[in-house]
Amino acid sequence: MEVKRVWTLNVKAMAVAAVFAVVLLGSLWVWFGWRIEPGNGTFAVLIRKTGKDLPAEAILAPGPEYKGIQAEVLPEGRYFRNPYVWDWEIFRMTDIPAGKFGVLIRKYGKPLPEGEIIARDADSKGIVRDVLGTGRHRINPYAYEVRLYDDIRIRPGHVGVVTALVGADGLQGGAPATEEGSRGFLSAEGSKGVRRSVLKEGTHRLNPFLYAVSIVNVQSQRFELSGADAITFLTLDGFSVTAEGTLEFNLDEDKVALLTQEVGDMDDILQKLILPSARGFSRIEGSKKVATEFIVGESRQDFQDRLEAYLREVCKPWGISLNSVLIRDIFAPQAIAGIVRDRELAVQESHKIDQQMAQAESQAELERQKALATQSSALVMAQTEQIQQRIAAERRKTEQTIAAETRRDVAKVAYEAAVKTAEAKLTAAEAERKVVEARTKAFADVLRQEVGVYRDEADYVRMKLYEKAAPRVESVLTTPRGDRPFGLPLGPAAPAAQPTK
Repeated sequence: MEVKRVWTLNVKAMAVAAVFAVVLLGSLWVWFGWRIEPGNGTFAVLIRKTGKDLPAEAILAPGPEYKGIQAEVLPEGRYFRNPYVWDWEIFRMTDIPAGKFGVLIRKYGKPLPEGEIIARDADSKGIVRDVLGTGRHRINPYAYEVRLYDDIRIRPGHVGVVTALVGADGLQGGAPATEEGSRGFLSAEGSKGVRRSVLKEGTHRLNPFLYAVSIVNVQSQRFELSGADAITFLTLDGFSVTAEGTLEFNLDEDKVALLTQEVGDMDDILQKLILPSARGFSRIEGSKKVATEFIVGESRQDFQDRLEAYLREVCKPWGISLNSVLIRDIFAPQAIAGIVRDRELAVQESHKIDQQMAQAESQAELERQKALATQSSALVMAQTEQIQQRIAAERRKTEQTIAAETRRDVAKVAYEAAVKTAEAKLTAAEAERKVVEARTKAFADVLRQEVGVYRDEADYVRMKLYEKAAPRVESVLTTPRGDRPFGLPLGPAAPAAQPTK
C-alpha cells in the first residue's frame, strides 16, 4: 500500500510538471511566435494565409475573412496573431519632408475607363486627387505608391497660371470648355485648359496630375531696344534710321492667364506683340519725315511721345501696362549725320557767341546796377543820418519841455503847500490868541471879583502879601537878628555891627 501511494504521488507530480511545461512552452511560443511589435516610425502589414480566395485580379483582401494582403495596417504597439493563420511584414512610415508633398497612386480597386488616370472614388484604381502634406504617413506599399513633389512657391511680384489637365474637352465634342464671357481659351470649371484665377504669392500644393502651374513675373519689366531688337525704318527721303531705347511694362494680374494662353511667355509677348507693333508704327510714322527731323528739332520728342501713346493703346486690351517708352539714340546715315552735326555745331557756336554777348551786356548792366546801388546806399545813409538828427533834436526838446513842466508842477505844489502851511499857522496863532485872550479875561474877571471883596486894592495887596508870607513866618520868627520886629524888614536897616579890634 505504501509503495502504491508513493507511485501515485509521483504520477501526480509528473502530471503537474508536464502541465507546467506545456503552459510554459505555450506561453513562450505565443510570446515569440505570435507577437507583432512595430517600433517607432514603423507599421505592420498583415497577410492572411487561410480563408476565402481573392476575386480575380484583386491584390488586396476585401475583408479579414479573405486570404491575402489586408488593406488596414497595424501602427506602433504590441499585437498577437496566430502564425498559422497570419503572416506580416514590417515597413517604415512614409516620411514627407518640409517643402514637399506626396501624391498617392492607388493600386487596387475598379479599373478606370480608357484614357482616365484619376481615381473617381475610393473604390477605383488610379491617382488620388488629394495630396499628402508634410509629416509621417502609414501608407500600405501594396495598396499605394507615393510620389514626392516640390511645393509650388510663388515669390513676391509673381503669380501662378493654372492649367487644368483633366476634365471635359471642348475640342473632342464634350461639354463647353470655354469660360462664359471670355475672349478665347480660358476654361470653365470642370474642363481642361487655363483657369482665369491665378495663384497669388505664397506656397501651394496642387496635384501635378491634375494641374500644371506656370509662374509668371508681373513686376515691372525693362526691355532694351538695341542690337538686333533696335527699331530700323526708312525716312521720307529714303535714308535708313535706327532708333534705340528702353521699354518698361508690367502684366495685369487679372488678365495674365488669358495673355499667357493666347500669346505665350514673356519672350513671346515681346517678340509677337510689343516689338512688331513698335516696328510697324515706326515704319509708318518714319516715312512721313525726312532724316534730319529725327536728328534735331522737336520731331524726335514727338516721335517718342506718339510711339508711347500707340503702344499703350495696343497693349491695354491684352492686360499689359506700358509704363514708359524712351528713345535714347537715333542713328542716321553718316552722309547726312556729318552735315547735320557740323550745322548743329555752327548753331551751337553761334548760340555760344550770343550767350557771351548777352553775358557781357549782363555784366555791364550789373556794374551799372552796382553803381546805382552804391549811390542809393549813400543817399539812404545821409537821409537816415538827417532823420536821426531830427529825431534826436525833437527828443531833446521833448525832454526839456517835460523837465520844465515837471519843475513848474513841483513849484506849484510847493507854493500850494506853503500857502496851506501859512494858513495853518495863522489858524493856530489865532486859536492861541483866542485862548490867551479868554484865559486873561477869565483871570481879570476872577481878580476883579476878588478885589471887589475888599474895601480897596491895598487890602487886597496886603492879603496877598500875607498869603505868600505866611508859609515863611516860622523862619522869620527864628531869625537871629533882633533889630527888627518879628524879623520883618520894616523901617530903615540898622547899621551893621563893627567887629572888635
